[in-house]
Amino acid sequence: MPLVLTVVVVFYGIMTFLSQIETVVFLKQLVDIVPAEVIPKLFLQGAIVAILFSPLAVLVHGKMKKKGYFLPQQNTRLHMPVVQWIWKLALLAVIYIIIYIGFGMFVFVPLAGDAFQQFYAGLEMPQWILPFQGVRALIWVALALPVIRMMKGPWWEAGLAVSLLFSVLMGAQLLLPNEFMPEVIRRAHFFEVTASNFLYGWIVVWVLKLGNKKAIRIPGYRDYW
Repeated sequence: MPLVLTVVVVFYGIMTFLSQIETVVFLKQLVDIVPAEVIPKLFLQGAIVAILFSPLAVLVHGKMKKKGYFLPQQNTRLHMPVVQWIWKLALLAVIYIIIYIGFGMFVFVPLAGDAFQQFYAGLEMPQWILPFQGVRALIWVALALPVIRMMKGPWWEAGLAVSLLFSVLMGAQLLLPNEFMPEVIRRAHFFEVTASNFLYGWIVVWVLKLGNKKAIRIPGYRDYW
């Protein structure tokens, strides 16, 4: 059951919550594209999919009845002093903001071309957009923690797992045409989102690894880090 709940939270958090809260923020400018009454339905739809998909995913992989999967006593890869947590979270928030701005300016806008001005005409960034993205960064990190916690292999395996989850789960929503975005905008967002999220996933694991002492060995498994 803990594993199922973890999958539900990670799945819903990445595929629905983190993407739709941006829609809510820009709803005033995007109201002609995404009607306000549709937003609650999108959140509900994402929750239903996550709740139905997660138990099936755990069951198919044979983890439903496996005990000790989280290894609560042995896994020390996320054990660190409070001060270390503070500076790492602050650093990850700053890095995410830089990635958000950089990929938006140098990946999305060039790929979207003239369609960017047409689709986002009149869009104004609120003054608190950067602090808001900093909060989103911390949510990304929070969603990565249970994944890192469950991984038993070396650090690069955790990095790859988090990167793929971040990029694939959110990017998958942009693979197929939708009623809210023109083809050019959707495709540009797809490359922007998948690339930036993949990079940030690696950075999250790398930063959390910095300064950590090597975890103890568990018989039958390689060192964590």
